[in-house]
Amino acid sequence: MAACLTCDLVRRRDEGQAPLWDSIQRTAHWDLVHSYNTSLPGWLVLVARRHVAAIDELSDAEAAELGVLLRRVSAALRAVTGCAKTYVVQFAEQAEHPHVHFHVIPRMTDQPAERRGPGVFGYLGVPEAERVGEEQMNAIAAAIREFLAA
Repeated sequence: MAACLTCDLVRRRDEGQAPLWDSIQRTAHWDLVHSYNTSLPGWLVLVARRHVAAIDELSDAEAAELGVLLRRVSAALRAVTGCAKTYVVQFAEQAEHPHVHFHVIPRMTDQPAERRGPGVFGYLGVPEAERVGEEQMNAIAAAIREFLAA
């Protein structure tokens, strides 16, 4: 297997070295994090804690927990960001991220038409100067964590 940056990030969380935005919530099977390379505040990612390359490789327990988390994280994003709804996307195709992870993306009420649906990916992989800053990611992470704990 080639190097998996996602596995490296899971290990960083296991060692307690992750910032708040990269360790919003950890469950038995999933880590909830804020995307590090987006210009859209609240772009979250649910990451499988063990390396799996395809959804059909998930255990029944991982899949059951995922369903509950997708609903709860979507509700948290609606409460924290005021989004109209969320998009949920999974590919695990990037060379450095061949590891199952689900993007949970807030679709804002004022989001331009060209950035809705698949166009939302225009907010991802942006230059560093356009990315959501660490302070804002941590504030969102804290609010999401508080919502999920309630």
